[in-house]
Amino acid sequence: MNLTHVVSTAMKSFRQNIPDYVGAGIVDISTGMLLAVDTVDNHPREILDILAAATADLFQGRTVLQIEELWKQTRGSNDNRRYFREILVNSENLVHLFMRSKTNPDIVAAIICTQNVNIGMLFAQARVAMRELEGS
Repeated sequence: MNLTHVVSTAMKSFRQNIPDYVGAGIVDISTGMLLAVDTVDNHPREILDILAAATADLFQGRTVLQIEELWKQTRGSNDNRRYFREILVNSENLVHLFMRSKTNPDIVAAIICTQNVNIGMLFAQARVAMRELEGS
């Protein structure tokens, strides 16, 4: 199955299954490109592009990479694993869940919901959709 089809399927799953869904995007953090986006409202392209850049910074900004490197040194590890897999951000009006793919750590899904969302259900449904994205 090609990446375009897998991404499209995951985006549909996010919209259909995530409670209090507002929007979602899939970002390739190695390039900072937004691979797909879906929102219930229209948003200016500039905001969506900044979302992609901010997502890349969350997972591989300079200080984040320093933290990961320090953990590797502390634990005596020399693998290339990434430690940060899921990041939840509560803004004034929304909940933003960022999830890194286990099979392709350069792929991150950003899922946005209203503040009414049940956080447990958000994580549960988002993890199911991510498994579809990962092909497992």
